[in-house]
Amino acid sequence: MIQFGTDGWRDIIAEDFTYDNVRKVAQAHAQYLKKQGGTRVVVGYDTRFQADGFAQVAAETMAANGLETMLAREYTPTPVLSFAVVHYQAAGGVMITASHNPPKYCGYKIKGAYGGSATPAIVSGIEAELAGPLSPSDSAPIDEFDVREEYYLALDRLLDLELFRRSGGLMYHDAMGGAGAGWLEGYVRHAKLPLTLRPLHGVANPTFYGVNPEPVAANLGSLLTVLQGEAPPVFGAVTDGDADRIGAAVAGGAYFNSHKIFAVLLQHLAGRGLRGRVVKTVSGSRIIGLLAQALDLELLETAVGFKYITDAFLHGLRHPEHSVLIGGEESGGIAVQGHIPERDGLLNALLLQEAILRSGRSLPELFSDIEELTGFQHFYDRNDLHLPPDFDKAQALRAAQGWSELAGERITEISTADGVKLTLEHGGWVLLRASGTEPLIRIYSEANDSDLQQATLAEATRRTLAG
Repeated sequence: MIQFGTDGWRDIIAEDFTYDNVRKVAQAHAQYLKKQGGTRVVVGYDTRFQADGFAQVAAETMAANGLETMLAREYTPTPVLSFAVVHYQAAGGVMITASHNPPKYCGYKIKGAYGGSATPAIVSGIEAELAGPLSPSDSAPIDEFDVREEYYLALDRLLDLELFRRSGGLMYHDAMGGAGAGWLEGYVRHAKLPLTLRPLHGVANPTFYGVNPEPVAANLGSLLTVLQGEAPPVFGAVTDGDADRIGAAVAGGAYFNSHKIFAVLLQHLAGRGLRGRVVKTVSGSRIIGLLAQALDLELLETAVGFKYITDAFLHGLRHPEHSVLIGGEESGGIAVQGHIPERDGLLNALLLQEAILRSGRSLPELFSDIEELTGFQHFYDRNDLHLPPDFDKAQALRAAQGWSELAGERITEISTADGVKLTLEHGGWVLLRASGTEPLIRIYSEANDSDLQQATLAEATRRTLAG
């Protein structure tokens, strides 16, 4: 069964993610693009098992429908594929990847002509074609593309190269065996920077060296160990399986979460004199809103899903008075002004290094400055509850709407815009969100105090499991 999610379709390789099913999805996608007047499409892939083969099948299907089809010459990060869509003025893009999912998964990510996540309208349009007759017609050749140099030139325009060339520095990059492998080292050579960049897991590996390619603390044992022997301001950037998400670890071997990364990048970009809206999802840290307020920037909060952040960027391009400075989600996907409306873990890694060079301070010091500015101490964690197939997720969320307190904290506001978000009396919050495709409920928690954060998360978890 083919079931679309936020960015497209993901499934287990050889179970439902097969050549035949990829052909069906690619055929529906081709029919949709042609009905929209599209004539060109680009196709890329990550380092997963048979990703290149699935990409070839998708490209052949597109070409069989008369679309001018461009296939990546080698594995390619998702932000580079999205950049290629714009660079080649294509009607859309296909990225064969399952992003941060375990190695047994693969996926078909859909990109719009603007070089970003497919809008709900695009996804539903392709789904509608999937439900109808699938009949290829015409034919066109498949051309290979390599947009590495053009992408690097785009990064040149976004970074302060003179600062990098004056200051150098040391930075690690853990590519997790994914599509970001070799790309930052290549950029350092391209720009002739004196930055010393040390790679970990920098060779493509379809098993991602035995972990899920998600840049969270549990998957970063090697990097955390290496950084125990380093001194500030050295840090390690981490990119996920397709390199659109960013994670980080700092000297001494501590994890630096995505909320902190978002805040540091926001402060850094504003410090460079850039202005615009700040867009965060409902699962993002409260400190982002407080920092935006301190910087006199408008905050827009969306449902979870990068497509909503993409919508805000596209709206800002049409209406410059609503232009977006930065938009990000809890999972580490962050887009910035002046680039494609897309998550880019590679660019964000370099921007973090730029923030260090410009300030002369480490990432933890920069975030400590933000906590002092906003008056909010950030303590955050998340539980992913993997439930029995017959567990009533909807009933669990309805029950949460009836809670009046949590771990002794009075609940002052309940929002059901995306899941159930409970705002606590002293500024903390808890969010419960059910997966639309899995027997899974995610519980997010943030507070101004470590003990309170842990207590609210534990109690919300217990009550949810109890039904």
